[in-house]
Amino acid sequence: MLGIFKAGGAAARLPEARIDPVYRRLRWQIFAGIFFGYAGYYLVRKNFTLAIPHLVEQGYSRGDLGVALAGVSVAYGISKFLMGAVSDRSNPRIFLPTGLLLSALIMFLFGFTDWATSSVAIMFVLLFLNGWVQGMGWPPCGRTMVHWWSQKERGRIVSTWNIAHNVGGGLIGPLFILGMAWYNDWHSAFYVPAAVAVGVAVFAFLTMRDTPQTCGLPPIEAYKNDYPEGYDDSHEKEFSTREIFVEHVLKNRLLWYIALANVFVYLLRYGVLDWAPTYLQEVKGFTVDKSSWAYFLYEWAGIPGTLLCGWLSDRLFKGNRAATGITFMVLVTLFTALYWLTPPGHAMLDMFSLIAIGFLIYGPVMLIGLHALELVPKKAAGTAAGFTGLFGYLGGSVAASALVGYTVDAYGWDGGFALLIGACVLAIVLLAMTSRHAAR
Repeated sequence: MLGIFKAGGAAARLPEARIDPVYRRLRWQIFAGIFFGYAGYYLVRKNFTLAIPHLVEQGYSRGDLGVALAGVSVAYGISKFLMGAVSDRSNPRIFLPTGLLLSALIMFLFGFTDWATSSVAIMFVLLFLNGWVQGMGWPPCGRTMVHWWSQKERGRIVSTWNIAHNVGGGLIGPLFILGMAWYNDWHSAFYVPAAVAVGVAVFAFLTMRDTPQTCGLPPIEAYKNDYPEGYDDSHEKEFSTREIFVEHVLKNRLLWYIALANVFVYLLRYGVLDWAPTYLQEVKGFTVDKSSWAYFLYEWAGIPGTLLCGWLSDRLFKGNRAATGITFMVLVTLFTALYWLTPPGHAMLDMFSLIAIGFLIYGPVMLIGLHALELVPKKAAGTAAGFTGLFGYLGGSVAASALVGYTVDAYGWDGGFALLIGACVLAIVLLAMTSRHAAR
């Protein structure tokens, strides 16, 4: 069955005069495919968080719903790692749209069937399946970027592509408001974004391509005359699964450090995001519309924040990813405390704090993903990205869903925010350890 995803072989080389114009055109086209394709994944990933307040009204506890929501993260963390290995040997043009269509199908089930939300167990299973196919999004994008952009270009390319998270995730709120206006049905949080995601999957299939060699082009290193240290013909050969997992991932100590830091970065990222609609409505007195717009602004604030982080990392911090991440995480800690300690009745300050967290948190997320791509040969890039994602989602995002939910049930929102502040501190400590290791 995996044969349908198989990467293509090298095509006949194009005439020299055609290489530059074809390369330029395809790189713009392919970037559009992976950007909007990955944004589409976020349209159908965290829809459940907008439904939580309505499910609480139906009698479900926050802890139980947090467990159901954790199904996405558990499956996604494992799948992103395992699917990364499959992606490294697959055609991303087929791989990415297939996962997106399957994810949209699951959201249609949530939107159009009553049984999908009839029990915590059923919700967990469906969200687990959704998390699994969601793991088919990041690895083919990582594989595509290391094949179509050279090492000197990847900092700005990855930081620009990374805002696809925010474009897709931020649109869930407005699409939910639109669905409520059209249908007056909270289930529209599922089926309206899913319909858009289907169109995005078609667009991704039409615009994406496999490697340059399959299009009759030379490797990106030859085209840009940008060869990494130690580059030779072996960098264009496919590795065995064992070589990828053992030699280039499991034995890579620095990759382990940033993966552990990713646990706590993701705990903060999703601990704030997943519970924002519920927290703002229960504690701060926000309406459904206002909390949905807050959700949107949190995500879209990450767009300029991510771009600024990438620029600072290259220019001010001279490529020191850890120092850049520490700076951003210190500021995240301060604004998370402000978001928590601001008393009800100060909606503008609440919104400002939430926007500031969104502006700052996606920079460290991007830097960890970028660093993972740079720490391994390009033929193992999908697996390396999946490895850091395994820790981020299986550790951080699961804790953000289930642990935060049960902590709030037991100790109130003060307990939940103490957990998030602790995650910020641990992320800073681990990034500092990474910086010392990298400096040797």
